[in-house]
Amino acid sequence: MFDAALTTVVGLGLVFVGGIAYVWWYKKNVLDKIELAFTAGYDPALELAIHPVKKHHEPDDVSFDGPELDEEIPWTQHLRRNEQDLIDRIIDGTEIGHYWVLLGPKGSGKGTMIFDSMAAINADGVAMCDAHPDLEVFRLRLGKALNYEYNEDSQTGLFQRRDPREGGAALDIERAMNKLEKVALRMNAKRGKPLVLVINNVHFFNNDESGRNILLQFQQRAESWAASGILTLVFTTDDFWPFYVMRRSGSRMHVLSISDLKHKEALAAMRRIRVNAGKSCNGSLIEKAVEVVGGRLSYINKVAKSRDMVRMANEMLEVESAWLLSQIGLITDCDDDVMDEQKWSSCSWLLLQEFVRLRHEQEKERADKIARGERPDNTHLQLPSIPYAQCRQIMTRADFLEDLDRKNIIAIDVNHNVRPDSMLILHAAMRVVEEADFQETIDSVRDRIDEIESLHRTRELTFKDLGPGDKIKLYVDKGLVDEDDDDKLKLA
Repeated sequence: MFDAALTTVVGLGLVFVGGIAYVWWYKKNVLDKIELAFTAGYDPALELAIHPVKKHHEPDDVSFDGPELDEEIPWTQHLRRNEQDLIDRIIDGTEIGHYWVLLGPKGSGKGTMIFDSMAAINADGVAMCDAHPDLEVFRLRLGKALNYEYNEDSQTGLFQRRDPREGGAALDIERAMNKLEKVALRMNAKRGKPLVLVINNVHFFNNDESGRNILLQFQQRAESWAASGILTLVFTTDDFWPFYVMRRSGSRMHVLSISDLKHKEALAAMRRIRVNAGKSCNGSLIEKAVEVVGGRLSYINKVAKSRDMVRMANEMLEVESAWLLSQIGLITDCDDDVMDEQKWSSCSWLLLQEFVRLRHEQEKERADKIARGERPDNTHLQLPSIPYAQCRQIMTRADFLEDLDRKNIIAIDVNHNVRPDSMLILHAAMRVVEEADFQETIDSVRDRIDEIESLHRTRELTFKDLGPGDKIKLYVDKGLVDEDDDDKLKLA
């Protein structure tokens, strides 16, 4: 019995000591794996972004026909924008004590600049993941970026009563940030500068309680990590609402607005892309194409690589016009079932109509300068802007701007200035607004909405059991009616 008891005690002791050693090793291994995620050359997002693409094109006669540009813009693998220097310092860890929100419309180059900065340092000390509306999916993406398995690869689950996953995605994300904080502390002692975590496209989170809570969860960590200088969080968003949510408690938050290229920069970018793609460069055609698509980098890249730039720009304008009408097209004599949708559409066109009016003023001012013999500037090629508060007055509604921003019809910057989302949207709106019957159409739709709302506010009284020649006398009193006073309601 003594031998059996001793064997049992020794066996249980070995299991206990082995369990402690395994747990200690596993926790250390988790931190080592997360640290590996921030070593140079690891980041999966960067590997996918810089993966070589084979280009198949038949080179044309590379020549440039047109006036030379006064200034050339820097060019590496991509166009180097003016904001690139600041983003390089952020990604490199030089900017300490803040966290950043990159705010700008879709296709303006936010992600490209981040990838260029990551490639310059081989992703040393940087990790990046994309947001997603489903928090379970985002949980997996964050785990992939941090090389963290959320304890799902642990062998201690057989001895646990509760499933570590039953807390939901938010609790798992909190666990991941706890581990990340430990790694950031020990790596900061080695590197002497903070790590960088990029959460890309946070506007993909739902604008509801769960989406706002996850933003708050990251922002609270960003505030404390920025104060201690161990980790810098970078958020990118196409829409305005994440910034609006985060500014309430953002004391160390800095916002960087990314807009379209200026006219001269857009011309130089399109010319350089044409040269790199082996296409001919005609200065007048480049000018016409840029006037249509504006300075949006994604549009410039698509147009510059086509054989016929002007044709491609016009085709993109046709597609944008059809899409715009599909989203906010006006329906005359609409049914009451679509009254709310037409109310949103008509208010949206009131705002777009004001943008078109401002655009005509820009063109008129430029024509007057030419008539006076002055040298005109390129202000007519810039998107007109209206303050956010004034847009609310124009639309007579305060809740419609967010929907327009989410659908990429308008763009809102950090100064609360509202612009058309792109030059294509502005041209598409001009096509509709400048039609001869547009004003009549929008007035008809708004009158129809007023009629439907008036019918909804109308109440009908029906009296039964009345014979021919019977009369009803009603007395309406705006005050309190005394039910005992038969003189106030008589039936004759």
